Amino acid sequence: MATTYYPPVSFHFKVEFGFKEELHGVASNKSDIMFQSVAGLSTEIVTEMIKEGGENRFEHELPVRTKFPNLVLKRGLIKDSSLIKWCLNTFEHLEIRPVDLEVKLLNEKHEPLVTWAVKQAWPKKWAVEDLNAQESKVLVESLELRYQFFTIL
Repeated sequence: MATTYYPPVSFHFKVEFGFKEELHGVASNKSDIMFQSVAGLSTEIVTEMIKEGGENRFEHELPVRTKFPNLVLKRGLIKDSSLIKWCLNTFEHLEIRPVDLEVKLLNEKHEPLVTWAVKQAWPKKWAVEDLNAQESKVLVESLELRYQFFTIL
């Protein structure tokens, strides 16, 4: 009997940072794995156009390198976050201390289905949404990380 495949849901995930307390001065919080959204898990090949010598009708598009966008993490503002302490330390002292992190898509038993292992991430931008007295919603902070590459486990 054939089994039916159901694609996984995209809303059950967690982000785990590989902080080492003695190296970065901060330790992971349980609250630092929960995010509202993760964006930037994509890759593309940068190409270069080469014109055909003597033949003006043709151009060759050749692969040059792989490019990764910034990783953008969003969540409700957390007051005492080791992750934000790491970011603010980077912004205030310009001490770039990259960390590895994992984005894990989870199943209904909270077990990883897919893991994206992001290598050498460092904070590039941190922002808080605008404060607005006319809206009744959670205050969301956004963290943009630059990284070298990711692998899928």
